[in-house]
Amino acid sequence: MKTNTLGRWVIAVLLAVPAFASAQVNSLPSQPHLLVKGEAQREVLPDRFGLKITLSAVDADPGAARKRVQANAASVLAAFKQQHALADSVQATTLSIQPEQRYEDNKQVFSGTRVQRTLSADFVTLDDVRGLLGKLSTSEELQVSGVTPHYSGETALRAELKRQAAEQTRTSAQALAKAYGVRLGGLYTISEVAPNFAYGIQAGRWPSEPATLQLVSGAAGPGFHFAEPRAADRVAESLEAGSLTLSENVYAVFLIAQ
Repeated sequence: MKTNTLGRWVIAVLLAVPAFASAQVNSLPSQPHLLVKGEAQREVLPDRFGLKITLSAVDADPGAARKRVQANAASVLAAFKQQHALADSVQATTLSIQPEQRYEDNKQVFSGTRVQRTLSADFVTLDDVRGLLGKLSTSEELQVSGVTPHYSGETALRAELKRQAAEQTRTSAQALAKAYGVRLGGLYTISEVAPNFAYGIQAGRWPSEPATLQLVSGAAGPGFHFAEPRAADRVAESLEAGSLTLSENVYAVFLIAQ
């Protein structure tokens, strides 16, 4: 794992006027203050790989459609077990049953009843995911909806990153106060959400984007999805996983000592 603690600070030094303070979306003090940002990042290798499979069938006989979906579900769940899916991660949604319609001559025509169900599970290694995909043949009735990498220690790591980011805010505030020749006072507020500033800067939120596994066939392509049904064993050979970047931002307001 590689750690990068970024000291990107400098949001604003404001000698506040009450009129400005009252205009803030998030409450800021009317006294002179420093608003700083602390950020911590770490790159980790994923150790969990989530797989989601959508099963569906359309038939004039709802019972026949249900039986096909249930038969596919039984096969997929058996394959999950064979490929060492984590038992507590296996989930199966309830059956969704609804009418299916298509358009003909600008009119809706009843096609039958669609029965649908989604199965998902997490795996410890990509080899297990490849093995599972090698057992499946995708079709209109069995589709792999996505593979998502995770890091099992994310909760604890994010807590540590928040601590590092919070420490960075104080270091940044002290450096900023020194640069401006003022003395740092006490902490006024600290938050994970950036304020929106009425004096011209929009900071907003910096949420973590969900990582996606990539399929590589020749040149590397964009995220992993199936545009059309295809044989899963051809997909299995293309799975590759890179690192995940986890980051946390903390915003703090320090008063300037008078």
